[in-house]
Amino acid sequence: MKVVIAHNRYRAAQPSGENTIVDLEIAQLTAVGVEVLPFQRSSDEIPAMPKTAKALLPLSPIYAPQAQQDLSRLLVEHQPDVLHLHNPYPLLSPWVVRTAHAYGVPVVQTVHNYRQVCSSGLYFRDGKICQDCRGRAFGLPAIQHRCYRGSRAQSALMATTLAVHRPTWRSVDRFIALTSAVAAHLRDYGISDDRIVVKPNAIPDPGQPAPLGDGFLFMGRLSPEKGLGLLLDAWRQHPVGSLGPLRIAGDGELRSLAEAAAAERSDVVFLGPQDRSGVRKALDDSAVVIAASTWHDVLPTVVIEALASGRPVLGTALGGIPYLVGADDPASAAGWVVPADPAALAAALPTARAGATTLAPLARARYERTFHPDVVTRQLLDVYAGVRRR
Repeated sequence: MKVVIAHNRYRAAQPSGENTIVDLEIAQLTAVGVEVLPFQRSSDEIPAMPKTAKALLPLSPIYAPQAQQDLSRLLVEHQPDVLHLHNPYPLLSPWVVRTAHAYGVPVVQTVHNYRQVCSSGLYFRDGKICQDCRGRAFGLPAIQHRCYRGSRAQSALMATTLAVHRPTWRSVDRFIALTSAVAAHLRDYGISDDRIVVKPNAIPDPGQPAPLGDGFLFMGRLSPEKGLGLLLDAWRQHPVGSLGPLRIAGDGELRSLAEAAAAERSDVVFLGPQDRSGVRKALDDSAVVIAASTWHDVLPTVVIEALASGRPVLGTALGGIPYLVGADDPASAAGWVVPADPAALAAALPTARAGATTLAPLARARYERTFHPDVVTRQLLDVYAGVRRR
């Protein structure tokens, strides 16, 4: 089988889990004998573009002529069975769907965010969940609030792009929803159930878990929507040392908040940004991982990393987090979900600490059953087989 993987890579200065997932997926497909034809552009290319190309760049989300020409040549030369699209913005454009269809190649898209509807892709604005553009033919609120890159002009362009490409998205042969919450988003957009497959991402197996450590770990981007402020508000409702340590790993605009909490309380440890070995040690040292997102987080990879390491998860009941921990099946759930509220999270912290030992085996079992590369790659091959060009 030949598969084109189409993806506009995010800038290297903007660490992207999506870039990592695409790279892992290519490696997993190659390992099982799929001939992968990468069709990728990077936003890092933009500064080196000639002036004429930069002048046309604002229109590329709607139609990127060079990308369509390059894709056409690739499709003619290699005759692939499927095109699998991830992120099309800004250098590929959703027009790649139309180009693939013009050559008889079916299209699968993994939906990593809410950008069919929301110009920022997050359903999050000014520190709170926002769905003002949901159900609208044109996203005027996105322009009013400068939702795309803080610019009214760029927000107008993105809102126009989403309106123009509504028929494009509805022509995609199969959507991969990373969680049941994303599947609900697609149904709300007008996509029928028979064109939606729920298939999460996978991460490599780190091996059998180490014995549980102590305390809690918050790991990831230190930005408002990830819920560090919510977590610290909940943590302060307990006496110092009563819950064991809270480790905070990561970097971002709220770094000063983490540093101040560590200076204020002896049971808060700020680890800063960590490499893979540092992440591994932080997981091993902890008993529970916290995912305190205050937005509809699509698929926080930190939850899958926790499950793979046999660490149960305490998360907010938003976005993909309930799906990831298996909250719909309490008998085998690998964690706890609570409202994104300081009081609710504070009440759940002692419960999570007391129940970590019981749920740790369920966490690892959920990873092996749902998020292991062998399982997820088989699902992806089934998706391709269901749409491949005859």
